[in-house]
Amino acid sequence: MQTKTDWRPRTPGRGGIEVSALGFGCWAIGGEWSTPDGSPLGWGKVDDDESVTAIRRALDLGVTFFDTADVYGAGHSERVLGRALAGRRDDVVVATKWGNLFDERTRVMDGADRSPEYAREALIASLRRLGTDRVDLYQLHLGDTPFDEAAELRDACEEFVAEGLIRAYGWSTDDPERAALFAEGEHCAAVQHACNVLEDAPGMLALSEERDLISIVRSPLAMGLLAGARDPGRRADRGDIRSAPPAWLRWYEEGGVPAGHWAARVEAVREVLTADGRTLAQGALGWLWARSRRAVPIPGFRTVAQAEENAAALAQGPLRPEQLRQIAGLLA
Repeated sequence: MQTKTDWRPRTPGRGGIEVSALGFGCWAIGGEWSTPDGSPLGWGKVDDDESVTAIRRALDLGVTFFDTADVYGAGHSERVLGRALAGRRDDVVVATKWGNLFDERTRVMDGADRSPEYAREALIASLRRLGTDRVDLYQLHLGDTPFDEAAELRDACEEFVAEGLIRAYGWSTDDPERAALFAEGEHCAAVQHACNVLEDAPGMLALSEERDLISIVRSPLAMGLLAGARDPGRRADRGDIRSAPPAWLRWYEEGGVPAGHWAARVEAVREVLTADGRTLAQGALGWLWARSRRAVPIPGFRTVAQAEENAAALAQGPLRPEQLRQIAGLLA
């Protein structure tokens, strides 16, 4: 196993951004929000006091990177994160995203805006909700933005860096070519993409290594499937996106029931992931660290217990190379 000193810090060559090897994703703490037709986009009801306590507990346990977006909970996630970090802002790296349009009052997401003008408007609004004077990592949230428009937004981000509004920027996309376009910018420090034991992302991980980027890994636990969080016999709450999964959410069926194919793959690797006294979630995080030294998974959380379990994976570190090979064989 690698040692604490040679794997925990993740420091890209650009932007001066140093983050803990584990970050926390703040989608779930945004609470309920929806599309105009009422389809859920959040993870259900939340307790803001619990969320604040969980964030502060994570900080105490060594997690110093928090990733949110202006649209999560239609602004609510940023407000909760800002509240939790009050007095400790200089201890953390804060990342947020922009691009989606939403109504804070109705908590409805409706449309997108890819203009540089809106990028600035959204950034100023995020700074206000977060209660800070700068965003450490500002990320484009629209993964399919055309290349010409993306180039304009990359240039706008360089302006934001020059003005001291952000320290660095990145793109949340699963397309290596798009990520490479942003990486041409001097202060592009990261790409955010999906990756987990069930669905690898070799192209994105290779690009991160080649371009000296932090590889921020969303869905590291497959929306809870790799955390054992979903009881196969229990339907998800109506406000949970997994209760009516959109097309991209393949791991669940209607009602939030784990899809049979994916549940079977989890069972195939459970024994390996839970070896060495790890929980299933901790094993899945360890797989990512073993998969790439650039990987910084950002599992979601809603409770102190979830924060503590995920943070405990830091002390366990990456899986061993032979475990990585064994998992690859089991899923082949």
